Amino acid sequence: MNWSLYRADRVTHLKIVVVGLAAALLIAIIGISAHRFNLGTDIMTAQAPTVIKAEPSTRLTETDGATIR
Repeated sequence: MNWSLYRADRVTHLKIVVVGLAAALLIAIIGISAHRFNLGTDIMTAQAPTVIKAEPSTRLTETDGATIR
């Protein structure tokens, strides 16, 4: 096997391409299967999220040195 990519022959390049495509295909299959087969996350998504609303804002203004709320 050639250890330098600059001097590698055609078979070495083909092996690198095949290994890369196989790895990409494996990652794609795992991703698709994880998306299709819901792995127990229905319980988390079925519950409504907790909503916390902010209080109304308070404006502070000064008129002739007196603070008005």
